Amino acid sequence: MKDLGFPVTQFSFNQLLLLYKRLDRKKIADVLAMMEKEDVKPSLFTYKILVDAKGSVGDIEAMEKVIESMEKDSIEPDLTFNATIARHYIFYGQREKAEALLKAMEGDDIQKNRAACKTLLPLHAFLGNSDAVERIWKACEDNTRVAESVSAIEAFGKLGDVEKAEKVFEDMLVHWKTLSSKFYNALLKVYADHNLLDKGKELAKRMDENRVRFGAPTLDALVKLYVEAGEVEKAESLVHKLSIQNHIKPIYNTYMTLLDSYSKKGDVRNSEKVFNKLRQSGYTGRIRMYQVLLHAYVRAKAPAYGFRERMKADNIFPNSVVSTLIAATDPFVKKKSISDLLD
Repeated sequence: MKDLGFPVTQFSFNQLLLLYKRLDRKKIADVLAMMEKEDVKPSLFTYKILVDAKGSVGDIEAMEKVIESMEKDSIEPDLTFNATIARHYIFYGQREKAEALLKAMEGDDIQKNRAACKTLLPLHAFLGNSDAVERIWKACEDNTRVAESVSAIEAFGKLGDVEKAEKVFEDMLVHWKTLSSKFYNALLKVYADHNLLDKGKELAKRMDENRVRFGAPTLDALVKLYVEAGEVEKAESLVHKLSIQNHIKPIYNTYMTLLDSYSKKGDVRNSEKVFNKLRQSGYTGRIRMYQVLLHAYVRAKAPAYGFRERMKADNIFPNSVVSTLIAATDPFVKKKSISDLLD
């Protein structure tokens, strides 16, 4: 684009940042230096990428420095920006900071700040704040919107209140008569999280009877449901049959749920089969799938001959964790204990 004389915009740089956030975070600094050289100012989306890159690896201090830089640039955060920060605070145990941020996001009157409801419900649920979830849901229940209802199902499910999640679903079915697959998928995930296979199967039958489309998110929820119930082979069979019948391309996480389950059992043959499905579906360039596959070899106490060369052929280069796993599956290298490798 530069060689052709096209303008290098915020959008172009943001796409590069997204790419390197997923594939090679060391190069993010190079992109930022290039932006400064080209006199391209960061946008709110630029800062969203940066806080997520820092927060997702637990570098909360660096994440907060990014926020300070954004404030100096007089860029105001939006709900999704604050939600990203809150999620990282929650995940890394910064409860007080998370709760303070959620309070600021809510404002003085949630009725006047309805846009925040759908974002606040699951975040409070992650913190275990059942009273806050009940209060916010009560504020929007009588005149609810689709996104709020889906968030409420997810939030009550996260809190372990399956009955309340079901009530939200049934109330919305009465209110709107027909529901999109988003509602069914949300409740299916609740059933999967609580290992309620029979309820999940019944809900899937209702979807079919009501002619609700089975898309990739539904398939993902069903796979998780069966895997959590210990029926991995049935889950894999569903992936094969529904992807053909409904012309679905399973998402990356669907295959990873299967791969992770087989890997934990030390089932090398089935792990390799799922791994190959990932590659055939175009999911390459992601080191985690190689790492999970190697765990299968470690648990099976089986050698993974030529694994480094396989990665090199896919243009993937092992990080320190993967290098350790490769060494552990090399029959000529002194091994660490399996428990050390799987920590």
